[in-house]
Amino acid sequence: MNVQAIRAIYLFEMARAWRTVMQSLIAPVISTSLYFVVFGAAIGHRITEVGGVSYGAFIVPGLIMLSLLTHSISVASFGIYFPRFAGTIYEVLSAPVSYMEILTSYVGAAATKSIILGLIILGTATFFVPMRIDHPIWMLLFLVLTAVTFSLFGFIIGIWADGFEKLQLVPLLIVTPLTFLGGSFYSIDMLPPFWQKVTLLNPVVYLISAFRWSFYGVADVNIAVSAIMTLIFLLVCIAIVAWMFKTGYRLKS
Repeated sequence: MNVQAIRAIYLFEMARAWRTVMQSLIAPVISTSLYFVVFGAAIGHRITEVGGVSYGAFIVPGLIMLSLLTHSISVASFGIYFPRFAGTIYEVLSAPVSYMEILTSYVGAAATKSIILGLIILGTATFFVPMRIDHPIWMLLFLVLTAVTFSLFGFIIGIWADGFEKLQLVPLLIVTPLTFLGGSFYSIDMLPPFWQKVTLLNPVVYLISAFRWSFYGVADVNIAVSAIMTLIFLLVCIAIVAWMFKTGYRLKS
């Protein structure tokens, strides 16, 4: 494995994050803080507890997942799309670097940025609500797994997109609504039985449920099922990326 090539691409992508720190870190933290103020203060007075957890603390995992998913997709998709747009991707493809090394570099950088953002939001949440983390190791594991999975998903979008507007199409019209409807701000047990079953078709439910379990030990879905669903989505993304590199889909034309 060409470690130097991976390191060079990885550090280049990480350097771009520090050049756009306002957009990459500060803006998401401010917007998430507003969620705490609005939902925690306004709705928290009406809904005191959910599953034995105060409402303000209950929404913390959902808010972290909301930022993590959208940020992972956005950073990873732009990271591979811009070299395609500028034409510099051909220099990378012609270099003695394997597809797996390219994928590791771009996805690793995107996942690292998202994990940093998630941890910053977690630290910010402690200023707004009292909270606890019952399973810190599992929390970090689900955080890393989700960041890597959706960075891969964003990488796929970045290759698929043939215009800047398409980079935001999937995050805005699909991922963000699914996150809001996936139990970020409520437990699906609060829904009528019919809508509980419909909600289980939303893949984001499993991510949020598992992540919330790592905090408070409460989950809407069995933790093993959540982990399996996440791993399946990860494997599907890897298979799609492998096919794209093998066929040169929108990479060699």
